[in-house]
Amino acid sequence: MDADVLFAGSAAPTQYGASLTVLRLAEITLIEAFASRQVITEAERNLVEKLPAALPAFSLLVSRCLRVVPDPDPADLTAFSGLADPKGLPILVAAVLAGCPWLVSFNVRHFRPGHPAVQVVQPGELILRVRERLAGLSSGPSAP
Repeated sequence: MDADVLFAGSAAPTQYGASLTVLRLAEITLIEAFASRQVITEAERNLVEKLPAALPAFSLLVSRCLRVVPDPDPADLTAFSGLADPKGLPILVAAVLAGCPWLVSFNVRHFRPGHPAVQVVQPGELILRVRERLAGLSSGPSAP
């Protein structure tokens, strides 16, 4: 998860926004959500500057919904050079190293050309993909 999604979920004015919904999917363990230490720091810094009233929600969401993974070592970034915007590269590499199939961000263009192991999607797109997978589970053979 990128910092912009965590920020949006923490600052959501209603319970219906896509970012908060993604976090809630993780809270109920329907998905497993990861964020690097860099993402947590960036989202928290932006909330302190722009919307400090959302900090309690942020803390709760981080503790209940996310698995925080370490930032990659600078040496790890070299092998991935050019796969993302320099500021976003550590986030992409953290996703690759954590085995994440998706990286959720509003700034999809910051993660281009990307890495073949990670699809970068916006929160609404992830929700659609989860919905499709759940629908596939329910369309299996009926029990007698």
